[in-house]
Amino acid sequence: MTNEARTRGLATMDAVYGAGFSQAMPDVDEPMLTETVEHLFGDIWNRPGLSIRDRRLLVLGATAALGRADLIETQVFGALTNGELDETALAEAVLHLQFYVGWGNGTRVREGVQAALSRHAGDPSR
Repeated sequence: MTNEARTRGLATMDAVYGAGFSQAMPDVDEPMLTETVEHLFGDIWNRPGLSIRDRRLLVLGATAALGRADLIETQVFGALTNGELDETALAEAVLHLQFYVGWGNGTRVREGVQAALSRHAGDPSR
């Protein structure tokens, strides 16, 4: 990976998900990981016009449609860490998404949100 693009991408990952998140990324030259770090986080998440919070809400909506509680948890934990969303806003987001992604997927969204809230409440760095 190129040093500048990788450095920018890893810094953005930490800005999105919380300090130290990028340390979990393996330092390997694998196409999917390289594109995730350098292009998705180094370029796309850094484009002007949308804040990290705006982009996160878009990702939450897309992830909700997939019914992936694990990915919802990752996004919500980042939002809580960054102070972008609170418990009240998350409850509203769950309700709103429930009607757009279906009850089954909405239930998975709620599960991911609840897991992130529980994890965040136990986070000693808060």
